[in-house]
Amino acid sequence: MVAKIGRGQNLTGVLSYNQLKVEKENAEILFTNKMLETPDGQYSVAQLLRSFEPYLLANRKTEKTVLHISLNPDPKDNVSDEKFNAITQEYMGKMGYGQQPYVVFKHTDIERTHIHIVSVCIDEEGRKISDSYERRRSMDICRELEQKHQLACAAEKDPKQNQRAFRPVNYKSNDLKVQIASVIRYLPKSYQFQSLGEYNALLSLFNITAEEVRGELHGKPKQGLVYFVLNENGEKTSTPFKASLFGKSAGYIELLNHFTVSAASLKKSDAGITIRKAIETPLQCATDEPDFKKQLAEKGINVVVRRNETGRIYGITFIDHNSKSVWNGSRLGKEFLANVFNHWWNEGQKPEIINAEEPQTISTQAAISESLPTDKVHDLFDFLHYESPAYAVDSHSTIEGLGGLLPEAQGEDFEEQAFADRLRKKKKRRNNNK
Repeated sequence: MVAKIGRGQNLTGVLSYNQLKVEKENAEILFTNKMLETPDGQYSVAQLLRSFEPYLLANRKTEKTVLHISLNPDPKDNVSDEKFNAITQEYMGKMGYGQQPYVVFKHTDIERTHIHIVSVCIDEEGRKISDSYERRRSMDICRELEQKHQLACAAEKDPKQNQRAFRPVNYKSNDLKVQIASVIRYLPKSYQFQSLGEYNALLSLFNITAEEVRGELHGKPKQGLVYFVLNENGEKTSTPFKASLFGKSAGYIELLNHFTVSAASLKKSDAGITIRKAIETPLQCATDEPDFKKQLAEKGINVVVRRNETGRIYGITFIDHNSKSVWNGSRLGKEFLANVFNHWWNEGQKPEIINAEEPQTISTQAAISESLPTDKVHDLFDFLHYESPAYAVDSHSTIEGLGGLLPEAQGEDFEEQAFADRLRKKKKRRNNNK
């Protein structure tokens, strides 16, 4: 079980965020502690706030008075409401908040059912409750609760297992924004790519595509980015999600900066040489497209192919999970151009590889080639579905790839932060209009 502890100043915003989930039937109030009750058991934000007001009014000098904790068991634990209640009360008691008013929300909008606890970190006399060694104490308490309630122990998991795989977006779910965020907020931190096309090749593994948008605002040109969710046929199945919904780090300017930084970094590295050597053998030995992709997948490399409506291949991209880099074929050399693979897979003209390395690079490349895995599945990835394509398309193309190969980022409550940001902007606009 993982506990995340947050502190802030906007109690109304935190309660509103959770209550909105309740109203959308994506959450429910499990129970309350030392809170004013209502006749029907239904609560509004105003009703919840009244229980905290005496504590806030008594506050002496604490700036961040709001306490917001999420407790996240392993999805396999299938924790019942009764057990959630017991875990929460024990956790809050051991952390020193057992006598505080708090409300517990159970969130069910994503596969990982978890709870959010909203409280205040000042007591009835306005004194701040000690948060000394809070993180360490929280971890120790989680380990105790895991053992007592027979939950999966986060500390005992293999570090590689903690790098859980990113999941392709399921367009049939109602939490598309959450699913997209879990991918796009982390990919640039882990992978290097130099263009929107290479970025889209990587996104295609997760049934996402990004499009650049241009326009004018107050007479000034503006550029931005929007994301779409794709179905199994590579068709857009969602409304566009503006990059700004996912924070500044997912924005257009940051992406352009990432292109520049990646280009400089990859220019200095041997990643390009390595992936060319890795592709060379399958290019000579593979019998067809599926075999070519499978051989490279076994070396930790995905192949993403772009086709137009007539089936002609006009683009090919290689995603190397070993070096965490993405390469359009044209960057790797003329023998890896899209036309080469179109002639092979559409016209039956298999390419010939001419080894024309310069003498000073042969020894280096040979050493790199020897270090590459051959028939063994790369131990960082799970290549279980070689024939299961993920798609990303524009109106004239289809991008194919293999999913389930990447380490999964731990879920973040980005929606809560975005919700708080919107409240602050509204408040700022109201103040400016006064």
